[in-house]
Amino acid sequence: MDISRRDLFKVAGVVAVGAAFGQFGVGEAKSKKVLKLKAAPVVGSKNVTGTKHAGTAAKVYFTDKIDAPHLIKLYGMINGEIYGKVGIKLHTGEPHGPNILPRDMVRAFQAQVPNSNIIETNTLYAGARYTTEGHLETLRTNGWDFCPVDIMDKDGGVNLPVKGGFHLQEVTMGKSLIDYDSVVVLTHFKGHAMGGFGGSLKNIAIGMASGQVGKVQVHGYKRNEMPPPGPYWFDGVNMPLKEEFMERMADSGKATCDYFGKRIVFINVMRRLSVDCDCAGTSATEPTMADVGILASTDILAIDQTCCDLVYTAPDSKDLRERIESRHGLRQLSAMVELKMGNPQYELISVD
Repeated sequence: MDISRRDLFKVAGVVAVGAAFGQFGVGEAKSKKVLKLKAAPVVGSKNVTGTKHAGTAAKVYFTDKIDAPHLIKLYGMINGEIYGKVGIKLHTGEPHGPNILPRDMVRAFQAQVPNSNIIETNTLYAGARYTTEGHLETLRTNGWDFCPVDIMDKDGGVNLPVKGGFHLQEVTMGKSLIDYDSVVVLTHFKGHAMGGFGGSLKNIAIGMASGQVGKVQVHGYKRNEMPPPGPYWFDGVNMPLKEEFMERMADSGKATCDYFGKRIVFINVMRRLSVDCDCAGTSATEPTMADVGILASTDILAIDQTCCDLVYTAPDSKDLRERIESRHGLRQLSAMVELKMGNPQYELISVD
């Protein structure tokens, strides 16, 4: 099946022809469209992709249609090992956050995942989600009231080991995480103030760590007193930034991935691509990059790598690329390679 020039730009989230077209190669696999993207240049870390590779490639499924039917369709392509009690890890956002995933889309999706509910944890920074009581009120404000939401650290934490980590030997996750048989990581892919970008790794590495213990471990926070309110309280004195922070996120993410094994899958929704995380709430910078689509994979590294490649392919991604590079965010990818968390080589398969 050939992909027209028009369709190719549509898949890449591009609306005008130009130099970006030369960055693609197009192949065919069975009846599905297989799209090859030029790898993102790596800043602050070693190159983990390249245009040639030996061995296998992870499958990353893609649609440029951001709606419930396509979200459900993609999930059906990766959910073969998901069973039992299922936690849907979602960033439910600060009050009235403009960029969080559409509630109606998530509601329709959750209804198609048997025995599931949303899982979250409290924040490290002081704010609306710092306490369980405040977090519950924020969930009501933001409309996450169509299914149970388990704030997993409401009763404390549970330690998961980190095998061969860079900095951490264990991470304290929300206590009830181990009550789940499987996890679906449903991520709003966007920028992040410390991580450069927030993809599937960030969603589990920070998002599953307990607010008052695990998140301190992941951030390497050195002060005893509580930081001031708001998401931008970090600095380079009281916690590590750049490469070390990315490595700590990889450590934390590995703990969760190792615990669930094949019973964890990943969906990244590339919409409302602000340079800021949903933890910025109403202060998040308005997106300057067009929506791209939804991606799904059983491989955490492959899906975050693909999203970064899509960002670097898009002609309107200057602001998000600057955010990623200024924080050395691509170190997330090479750190996951070194911890053997997934495959940096992938096939991007369009399901449309």
